[in-house]
Amino acid sequence: MSKVVLVTGGTGLIGKAIETVIKEENPADERWIFVGSKDADLTDLAATREMFQKHQPTHVVHLAAMVGGLFHNMSNNLDFFRKNMLINDNILLLSHELKVKKVVSCLSTCIFPDKTSYPIDETMIHNGPPHDSNFGYSHAKRMIDVLNRAYNQQYGDMFTSVVPCNVFGPHDNFVPGVSHVIPGMIHRLHELMFVKNPDEPQESKSFSVYGTGKPLRQFIYSLDLAKLFIWVLRDYNSVEPIILSVDESAEVSIAQLAESLAKAFDFKGKLEFDTTKADGQYKKTASNAKLRKHLPNFKFTDFDVAIKDTVQWYIANYEKARK
Repeated sequence: MSKVVLVTGGTGLIGKAIETVIKEENPADERWIFVGSKDADLTDLAATREMFQKHQPTHVVHLAAMVGGLFHNMSNNLDFFRKNMLINDNILLLSHELKVKKVVSCLSTCIFPDKTSYPIDETMIHNGPPHDSNFGYSHAKRMIDVLNRAYNQQYGDMFTSVVPCNVFGPHDNFVPGVSHVIPGMIHRLHELMFVKNPDEPQESKSFSVYGTGKPLRQFIYSLDLAKLFIWVLRDYNSVEPIILSVDESAEVSIAQLAESLAKAFDFKGKLEFDTTKADGQYKKTASNAKLRKHLPNFKFTDFDVAIKDTVQWYIANYEKARK
């Protein structure tokens, strides 16, 4: 019997990347269904049940969440907690009810304890409170791990989770104030170059980078992450979470990111750092040792190449991009 894979949040950044990879692969024994918020309100149990009954999935990739960047999260902790708790509880309950063989849910590196040693690994998720800025979202995401373990202990269900580092790529959310750091900067740099005073010579323009530029981040290209998600669905059989991240040596500073973007856009102006804006955590270095044990030869896309591809996608799809 062939697999029927239901992907929640399937119209977002990671969902679109998985769809791209699956289209290229064209697997004979898998039918993939990508659903978005227009297809069902996942905070509503009845609507979610209807969707599950309609598609009868054998496998679920659960990406749907209420998400936002640093500044959006800080002011909406209650909403982030309640909505994500409802979504996750509904998805896992129905996966259990309909005897789904495997669920892979998406966590986030922001769920790790704020006070921790680095690099972070999978055993540390519950070792202390998360960063205060987005505690609502972080606690709701941690509860997926708790639910996975409990469903496994009580019923033997194979519900697992992955923890990606910062994801970027085509089909990201570029909406100012809601977006994450890379799409946020892409949108602002594009506006500066082509929308605001397009006739002004670029050399006289300066691009404002929020914060000092010093914080370090691991960024994973969405198409690389998609390939790893598909591998987890097919071949990783443990309820224990697995970090899907680039190597520690691939960490870049926000200043390096800004330079990579300037190069991708061929921006001739100068970069300035707005130190009145918050930096967020200095670093969140995650260890991918567990992933490397399983996939020692996996090749990640070069950061500058992935940035250039993302910028080119944004320019080509400017009219329909989420901004």
